[in-house]
Amino acid sequence: MQRIEAVKTFRLNSKREATRRTASTPSTFSVIHQPITEFILFPVISSEKRDYIPIGFVSPDIIVSYAVFTVPNASLYHFGILTSNVHNAWTRAICGRLEMRYRYSGSIVYNNFPWPDATDKQKAVVEKLAQSVLDARAKFPKSSLADLYDPLTMPPDLRKAHNTLDKAVMKLYGFDKDMSEPEIVAELMEMYQRLVATDES
Repeated sequence: MQRIEAVKTFRLNSKREATRRTASTPSTFSVIHQPITEFILFPVISSEKRDYIPIGFVSPDIIVSYAVFTVPNASLYHFGILTSNVHNAWTRAICGRLEMRYRYSGSIVYNNFPWPDATDKQKAVVEKLAQSVLDARAKFPKSSLADLYDPLTMPPDLRKAHNTLDKAVMKLYGFDKDMSEPEIVAELMEMYQRLVATDES
């Protein structure tokens, strides 16, 4: 009760009117960012040594913190595209940095990412392969995502699942399977520019 009373006092003394209004409910969060459906979870900061940023596809009983970026109402298709080498290449080119680590941003990286045009059949393929990535992770219940995505210790089954998903996503974008990462980013930039030009016309 002392902690709750301290929260109430803190909120009442705030300079922000919105914060002062929450003083009447001091035992609840003043801002709730918790999704109520399955969602994708990005670490805001991730090691630059990783081939893949270890993102999660989780249920709403997982409580989020300030250190993550979430995509609510997400499907396995969204997870599949975002965990692919295509989106990882885009992220490495566009994101900010903390020292050399990747700093993911909703407004800069996610909102500007050009999505492919996909049929329901193509989405189903990506969803199946995205589930294969989650299944490969599930084989190591005692390992954290940090463990699984360490480039030196990434399990072969997980890497294989990612590689298979990458090929499908590359095909969905119409990219050649042997394209380098700079070439992928260049193609995505062209897609982005076309989308911007369409919005402006």
